[in-house]
Amino acid sequence: MLAYIARRIVYVVPIVISVALVCFLLVHITPGDPLVAVLPADASQELAAQLRAAYGFDRPLPVQFGLWLLRALHGDLGNSIATGRPVLAEVLRAVGNTVTLAIAAAIIGFTMGILLGLIAGYFRETWIDKLATSFAIAGVSVPHYWLGMVLVIVFSVELNWLPAVGAGPNGSNSWAWDWSHMKYLVLPAITTSVIPMGIVTRTVRALTGDILSQDFVEALRAKGLHETGVFRHVIKNAAPTALAVMGLQLGYMLGGSILIETVFSWPGSGFLLNSAIFQRDLPLLQGTILVLALFFVFLNLLVDIAQAAIDPRIKRG
Repeated sequence: MLAYIARRIVYVVPIVISVALVCFLLVHITPGDPLVAVLPADASQELAAQLRAAYGFDRPLPVQFGLWLLRALHGDLGNSIATGRPVLAEVLRAVGNTVTLAIAAAIIGFTMGILLGLIAGYFRETWIDKLATSFAIAGVSVPHYWLGMVLVIVFSVELNWLPAVGAGPNGSNSWAWDWSHMKYLVLPAITTSVIPMGIVTRTVRALTGDILSQDFVEALRAKGLHETGVFRHVIKNAAPTALAVMGLQLGYMLGGSILIETVFSWPGSGFLLNSAIFQRDLPLLQGTILVLALFFVFLNLLVDIAQAAIDPRIKRG
């Protein structure tokens, strides 16, 4: 197991370097001047040149990438052009809010997805299966930003049960585990959970139906094993694939949804990324993309290790 973990970690190193290179190049090949956000309209060429030199934009791209990567390894992602604050502090604050939203959405989406998938798999080709599958298809098909606006209209505007926007009372961006903050989380968490719920439901349904049709399940039942024991075998065989799918979905949620966080004004990584794009804030844009990409890479690493721990055949392979 330790050898398998070591191999996976070694494989991650070139991926991380490639991710950093892609993040750097994608931001720099986009048109526009990143200093427009801070330069006054009547700025002289000398002032523009001084600012460009201060941010290092006057150097060749390979030199800029090398210096940026070296500083990033030391935890320095530069300062935001728009606000002047350290990028790392801005990103970590936003990522913390996105992680809170992603965990809440994962609890809702994965729990509902596993339950609906198991029920649909055990009752295939019945009305129960069709009902659960309809929920899954609706969850995948409905645009989540549209669903978010509908939930705001119903539960915030019409019923006045839950707040429509923000992450806390009085415009607070800091999080606390009390009802005054948690009620701001309900609508965005439900909206974010819908697509993962549909994907997990369909995955678990297909896995459950396939496993129940295999010969070893019939053999277990023929030996007189109680249905609870059969269910445990089904869960054990379905877990590696289901875990991989849930890991990918959690990675997408941790990446933040620009549309959902914009609809609910949730101060997460997607909202921050949207602001950085419109402001052409290159340091903030690079730092946000890099941190989110690294989250996704290391989450996949943890999922690979968890899969190997559950299914020894993966280690042998």
